[in-house]
Parts: sequence; structure tokens; C-alpha cells
Amino acid sequence: MINFQKTKPHFFLLSIGILFASCLSNVDEVEELDPCDAITFSVDVKPIIDSNCIQCHGTGGNFPNLTTYTGVSTNATIVKTEIVSKRMPQGGSLSDAEIQAISCWVDAGALNN
Repeated sequence: MINFQKTKPHFFLLSIGILFASCLSNVDEVEELDPCDAITFSVDVKPIIDSNCIQCHGTGGNFPNLTTYTGVSTNATIVKTEIVSKRMPQGGSLSDAEIQAISCWVDAGALNN
């Protein structure tokens, strides 16, 4: 025969443990924000291109012409490849944050935003 007086505290502790475990599994996870979501062409990418690329890739300069959104977006994959490999800009360098910003923008579809 089961002695309920002896098992009552164990049953209580087991019940409390199940209650806490179920609460932990129902906690909403905090959604982490992707830093790439905030990258835009006009605010982030264009100033980097204007400061570091237009000298050589402007009107009448080397291919590709990066003076307009269309020029940059059409050649976005090339731009990303060249800056990630650090072959460009020649005679200069981009910070890791600048490289990341352009990479994020290209990976997000090179939108005109």
C-alpha cells in the first residue's frame, strides 16, 4: 500500500518542477534584429561608392561606371566580389563595416532604397 504522507512532498515537488518546465518552454524568444535590414543604397552604399570608387569608375572612367544607382546595381555582384577580395579600391581600402554594408545590400537584392 502507498503511504501518501511520505509521497505527498515528492508529488508536490514534482508538480512544481513540471510547472516551471512548462513555463520555460512557453517563453517567447526575443527576435534578433539583422543589422543588414537597416542598410540602404542612399544612406549607406552610395556614400561609400562616392568616396572610394567614383574617382576611377566615374563618367569616362574605368568599367563599370558607378555614378548612378543603375550602374552600381547592374554591377552589384562585381562590386561585392572586388571589395570583399580587397582588390578594390585600388590605392585605398574600405573598412570592414563598409565592406559588410555593401555585401548586405547586394545580398538583399541591391534595392534602390
